[in-house]
Amino acid sequence: QVQLEESGGGLVQPGGSLQLSCVSSGFTFGIFLMAWYRQAPGKQRELVAAISSGRSTSCADSVKGRFNISKDNARRTLYLQMNSLKAEDAADYGCHAQDQNQDYWGNGTQVTVSS
Repeated sequence: QVQLEESGGGLVQPGGSLQLSCVSSGFTFGIFLMAWYRQAPGKQRELVAAISSGRSTSCADSVKGRFNISKDNARRTLYLQMNSLKAEDAADYGCHAQDQNQDYWGNGTQVTVSS
């Protein structure tokens, strides 16, 4: 059974840093693309950053230069390093993976930015 489990969320002050992790398991097919999404209350879900099987990356303009997406295939883990956090970054962050047949989602991890 495919599972994605996020961790690393929490409370940080503006300007602080967090690293989110997403551990995957149970995939039958190779993963083509993995990404981090976020959704704040009352707002649409938005793509934060994505990484392909070939390690090509992209990120939203709002986080460019502050966030970095990476993965460790041996550990089956996707990461999102978040630096210089702003109040606007507060949201539920979810891990997404796509294989040959369908999309998969984790349950999310909450990030709160407050002084």
